[in-house]
Amino acid sequence: MKDLAGKTAFITGGASGIGFAMAQAFVAEGMNVAIADIDGDALASAAETLRGSNARVEAYELDVTNRNQYAGVADQVESDLGPVHVICNNAGVYRGGRMDAVSYEDWDWIMGVNVGGVVNGVQTWISRVQAHGQGGHIVNTASMAGMVSSPGLGVYNTSKFAVVGLSEALRDDLAEESIGVSVLCPGMVNTRILDSERTRPEAFEPSDPAAVSAAAEHNEVMQVAMNTGIEADEVAQLVLNGIKEEQFYLFPHPELKGSTELRVQEILDSFGEADPERLKAQEAFMAELLKLDTGNEG
Repeated sequence: MKDLAGKTAFITGGASGIGFAMAQAFVAEGMNVAIADIDGDALASAAETLRGSNARVEAYELDVTNRNQYAGVADQVESDLGPVHVICNNAGVYRGGRMDAVSYEDWDWIMGVNVGGVVNGVQTWISRVQAHGQGGHIVNTASMAGMVSSPGLGVYNTSKFAVVGLSEALRDDLAEESIGVSVLCPGMVNTRILDSERTRPEAFEPSDPAAVSAAAEHNEVMQVAMNTGIEADEVAQLVLNGIKEEQFYLFPHPELKGSTELRVQEILDSFGEADPERLKAQEAFMAELLKLDTGNEG
């Protein structure tokens, strides 16, 4: 999507951090913007700031894990702003701690928002974008934690690896559509991500005091790491350019390339030599699968 002026973007987690920076970048590009967030106070403040630019901006309180609410918000966005072209599944939360020191509530909350929220965004919007036929682009916010694992990030790693895998599959499935896909994988960015507990629902309050203590200890370490964080507007500009250039992987931290290289090399080194006959059979299978996916019988 080279020309974004006049198009409409929908951003979850749009009241602060990377989501709000995306909204600012899109507004500057001449887009209409709908921001959604679970934090009502932050949402009102963000909308007021964005509307100061005379752009068409609407704000919607949304829990991305609530599918019925999501569908209702999508209906309202289309009523207020018309067809939506760019969807940024950006809402996310963070919880640290070793995997032997986390609770079921931690798992349910993190996976529900970070994975379920993206699933709900994809399910809610794809058919709507296909229906208006004007093309579009989906940006899923993952993390470098979706590329490389780290001690104390197990639950978060799991959620972000899932978003990367979902995005890769989505790109393949939409390859014949006029809908682009990007997956955003930032490292440390100066946002409130480490303060995610502020929006944690009571239903997911941890029942294990040891899990609470482990998370608090890990957060102290991560607060130090946050001092190396880049500004959210740098990330937003990368996203904007990525949409225009239809770039799939978006990496705002090139200095972290080495850690990914080490992981990929370990994977490659773990493969043995391929049997030529089995390789031919696999290639034939993939060719048939491609025909099935594209509907090409010839």
